[in-house]
Amino acid sequence: DTDRALVLLEEYCKKLRKPEEQQLKKAIRKVMGIFKSSLFQALLDGFKKKSTRHGTTSHTSLPAALACDVLGCPKD
Repeated sequence: DTDRALVLLEEYCKKLRKPEEQQLKKAIRKVMGIFKSSLFQALLDGFKKKSTRHGTTSHTSLPAALACDVLGCPKD
């Protein structure tokens, strides 16, 4: 779920304090903005509808899975 991904990304951003980490922090904030955008939400809704129709739903959402892959979070 997108909200979970945003929480994970926000928590990670809080840990980025060193000057050399600021570029990464800026990039993560940009991704967060994309996740919050209405275009992304519409695309995600379309993806969910298509995957449900084809019986390919998964337990982990796309945004949360992406955030976990980037941050090395344990999978559910």
